[in-house]
Amino acid sequence: MEYETPLFFHVMAYAAEADRDVVDMVSGNPDWEPPEALRQGLREYADFDADRFQYPPSEGIRELRAEIAARRGVDVERVVVTNGAGEANYLAMARALERDAGSEVILTDPVYSYYPGKATMLGGTPRYVSAGTDGQLDPADVRALASDETAAIVVNTPNNPTGAVYPESTVRELVAIAEAHDAILVADEVYDHYDLSGTFSSALSVDSDHRIVTNAFSKSLAITGFRVGYGIFPPHLVEDAKSRHMLVNVAGSRPAQYAVLCALRETEPSYYEANRELLRERVDSFTDALDRAGAAYTRPDGAFYVLARFDGYPGTLENVERLIDEAGVAGMPGAAFGETCEPWLRFALVTPRAEEAADRLAAYFA
Repeated sequence: MEYETPLFFHVMAYAAEADRDVVDMVSGNPDWEPPEALRQGLREYADFDADRFQYPPSEGIRELRAEIAARRGVDVERVVVTNGAGEANYLAMARALERDAGSEVILTDPVYSYYPGKATMLGGTPRYVSAGTDGQLDPADVRALASDETAAIVVNTPNNPTGAVYPESTVRELVAIAEAHDAILVADEVYDHYDLSGTFSSALSVDSDHRIVTNAFSKSLAITGFRVGYGIFPPHLVEDAKSRHMLVNVAGSRPAQYAVLCALRETEPSYYEANRELLRERVDSFTDALDRAGAAYTRPDGAFYVLARFDGYPGTLENVERLIDEAGVAGMPGAAFGETCEPWLRFALVTPRAEEAADRLAAYFA
């Protein structure tokens, strides 16, 4: 089997090896501080007895699972703590495909680059529905593509790479389509704390045994390196998800889970709002500079990415490498996110140098 390997680490390595200063706007690694309570939790953990340095429960420490369950309004037994949202999505797709209820996985185009590879790795067949560069998925298009061969419908809201935030009506329709075809809606909500529009609606707001919600603390707490995520599964799918998680990972990091628990318990809402406001300011300054460059671009309603298009400069890997070498700006090739994005480049606004990067782009394309 040939796997579809995402390009993120290739582009980051290319930028790191460049012979000039490069503004890194490749991957979604927040540049702002994690909550102080998270750092304090790590300090506390260092002084615990040695037994706390051994395996945690495979599905996650009970206190963290209970905190997640209380916040999301679900039973604690439905929560599996995972190795980031990446593993949560893997477990969710696996459970959808293992039910002998079809082998097709409906994905959007544009698509987050890791979804297609997971689908094929698990023996599924990706099928794509266009969401356009604005990312707003029309449920009617999903309904037209869905069939009895549909095992899963995988969506991401707020969306990477488009910044789209699905309204409640779309979420409800997607759950209904999954129910109609005995499929599973996999809703990746990892950017839920970065809803800049105030319109985000979780799939958990719809009561159904045909949806799995995945998430992580990588973005919301600015700790992508901690790899603490979770999946919320229907009762009839959760036990096998726990078993697969145990077989693949044994368990997650106990200190990381404890630190996340401390952060959840002690961090005020103002922490999240300050980070959203920072992103709003960066969106404004970055897109203002893109205006000066004469570029077309998308303005995100959520997450922290901007798609930009420059005349005669399609979003290929070769052009991304040229931008690194000649303009000192590293983004992602739009082609990595599907056919719809081939003319575009994607930039992550998780650097204090975002405006400087846009100025470099303006100068380069002048």
